[in-house]
Amino acid sequence: MKSFDVAIIGSGPAGASAAFELSGKGISTVIIEKEILPRYKTCGGGLVYRGRKAIPFDVSSVIDQEFYEVDAYFSGTDIKLTAKKDKPIISMVMRDAFDHLIVEKAKENGVTLLQNHKVENITFGEKQIIHTSQGDVEAQFIIAGDGALSPIAKIAGWKETRTIIPALEYEIEVPPEDFERLSKNVRFDMDALPYGYGWCFPKKNHLSVGVGVFIKTNGKINLKKHYADYLKMLGIANVLKEEAHGFVIPVSPRTDSFVKNNVFLIGDAAGFADPIFAEGISNSIISGILAAQSIAESNLNADLAAQLYHEKLEEELLPQLRTGVVAAKYVYKHKKIRNYFAKKYGSYLTNALADVFMGDRTLPKDYKAALRRKFKEVIFK
Repeated sequence: MKSFDVAIIGSGPAGASAAFELSGKGISTVIIEKEILPRYKTCGGGLVYRGRKAIPFDVSSVIDQEFYEVDAYFSGTDIKLTAKKDKPIISMVMRDAFDHLIVEKAKENGVTLLQNHKVENITFGEKQIIHTSQGDVEAQFIIAGDGALSPIAKIAGWKETRTIIPALEYEIEVPPEDFERLSKNVRFDMDALPYGYGWCFPKKNHLSVGVGVFIKTNGKINLKKHYADYLKMLGIANVLKEEAHGFVIPVSPRTDSFVKNNVFLIGDAAGFADPIFAEGISNSIISGILAAQSIAESNLNADLAAQLYHEKLEEELLPQLRTGVVAAKYVYKHKKIRNYFAKKYGSYLTNALADVFMGDRTLPKDYKAALRRKFKEVIFK
């Protein structure tokens, strides 16, 4: 049986980044992946600059396009906001190539990759025995980067406490004139469907177009219909080729810890996607690095590693995610208030959100105080 200090389950940006971080610290590490790499991954593929600069090596070889401007339209209004920066706010990637690059960099540093190994169960103890479709693997620590559905979290004993929302994305080829028109900027269309938005992400020779509901709702929403309506909104009358991908995104963090039985949850498995825009790549990368650092800094001490990880999350990610959960309700449920602020303070808000995407600022930790201050400005100005 193969034995390692750390077994990382899942080879997405979260798991691969954790592996790369561990590989430079002399800790024996294995990535266990159920697919054969490279594999297609359903994702808009928008890598914000905050996530890009967290990666400790150049990823330009797998960047399809870079966008220094991002447009946000508000359906049913004349509001259009544009963010501009001198560095790419969003870089477009295809996840098969992007994820595979990070894995290959980790392998160059000595990380073992076990492909076509589906985890079937885990026996917990002083060492964890991971039972896979291709045999058993032993490790002291497990880092679970196995995505939104996270079978590993269920095996390790987590109950579901995240808010999980549905989205539908199509990779589409369109006539040259439509591609030329829509490939200049990244585009978000707020309220393209109830409680959500549509997006149009230009790739090298096609568009990633999708719709998603970004807060929990009681009723069912027909995403296919809203996608068809969104194409009309974009002025696309003829789709030459399309490939549909439905998926779910956790837009709130788990509430019952992020470490159990020496299993560390990262990325979507932990619920670390941005609650407002559901962007998940950057926080996946950052959480993977934080988990790896915690294990390394603990000298493989399980209790200390868990404590360090929770402390790092509380410092780096969780306050902003909590603020985002509250802000998302205002963005999607209280359109009149949101539109008022967008019209009156559009430039300020656009620059502030762009700074968050760039990693130059964070959302305020004390969101209630921030909201009170802003409302007082509006009322007493």
